[in-house]
Amino acid sequence: MKGFTTKIVHNDRQHTIEHGATHKPIHTSVAFGYADARDLAGVFQGTQPGYTYGRQVNPTVDALEDKVTVMEGGLKSICFGTGMAAIGTTIFALLRPGDHVVCSAFLFGNTNSLMNSFDTQGVDVTFVDATQAQAVADAIVPATKLVFVETIANPRTQVADLQGIGKLCAEHNLVYVVDNTMTSPYLFRSKTVGASLAINSLTKYIGGHGNALGGTVTELGNYDWRSFPNIYDTYQKGDAQLWGITQIRKKGLRDFGAALSPEAAHHIAIGAETLALRMARQCDNAACIAEFLDEHANVQKVFYPGLKDHAEHARAVQLFGSGGAILSFELDPDIDIWRYLNRFNVIINSTNLGDNRTLAIPVAHTIYFEMGAERRKTMGIADSLIRLSVGIEDVEDLIEDLAAAFD
Repeated sequence: MKGFTTKIVHNDRQHTIEHGATHKPIHTSVAFGYADARDLAGVFQGTQPGYTYGRQVNPTVDALEDKVTVMEGGLKSICFGTGMAAIGTTIFALLRPGDHVVCSAFLFGNTNSLMNSFDTQGVDVTFVDATQAQAVADAIVPATKLVFVETIANPRTQVADLQGIGKLCAEHNLVYVVDNTMTSPYLFRSKTVGASLAINSLTKYIGGHGNALGGTVTELGNYDWRSFPNIYDTYQKGDAQLWGITQIRKKGLRDFGAALSPEAAHHIAIGAETLALRMARQCDNAACIAEFLDEHANVQKVFYPGLKDHAEHARAVQLFGSGGAILSFELDPDIDIWRYLNRFNVIINSTNLGDNRTLAIPVAHTIYFEMGAERRKTMGIADSLIRLSVGIEDVEDLIEDLAAAFD
């Protein structure tokens, strides 16, 4: 099986499924019993396969982890209760006080807040313009251990210099973490730019239906963990390519307990089967909407990598083959943002992204409000900025809704 969707739809069947089911059923058990207590000990010690406790492992979650690994072309994945849990536990598990991280200055608001929290706990964080690899290079110091970027920034859609940063991380032997949420493994595989780990919020495009929270980190096999000084002796066993992901599972997932529920895993796994179909439609819709808004007299600026005047348009086309399904636009100052948003009939005023439904949110007043006006100004987030997460509706209906709200 070579095609993306064929592999995802039939991935469960590459392993034995109970009772001949076509996809992995929901296993709600928290505990797993063994007739021979020595087998239980062997599973705990990692000398034989099996399940111990639902906070770390579950058959339904395992099936989803395997599906995401196939999507990313990686070696192994770990699922978490949310995307933020995936990011936070990964950083916690791999870094120690005194270590230094270089991050994109355009990180999503909650991720930005999380990194600032780590900064107060002894992990130094430097934010830079990740659209330029040189800015990352200038921030590297002897204590730097990790670089963290997103593929497309939320909400202003800056596209990081993913290839340039990948080469830089390889030269300096740094762990390279790429948050692939905004593009999904359908548009982009982080492995191709030398990333060490790929992060995905499963809540978004992979799940796609806005009915389950989840996150994942995938080991991509590009980093030599034997050279990483923070791997505990306990986890320096077996395949060295898996030392990092093993420590993330043991010191991150196990210790923090941010486990994905089997029910949510099932929802996400079923949603993942149509990722390519949904994403193609959403990207096409977003491109049409971006062109409509770009020409509208009541719109000051549209931020969408698919537009030719976007600063990283050529990079987005090269890396993703598309501008993605997220765009933002600034209203003319004379337009009341609240009156405009409240006139939508099809588009929903809501947070989240990657849903089948098109969602609109006033960025400065919601997801970036806690940052304060000064920080928002440095990030170019105007009070009139609206983010659209474009869904799979008929694009004519979406454009009509946007146009009618201006009238």
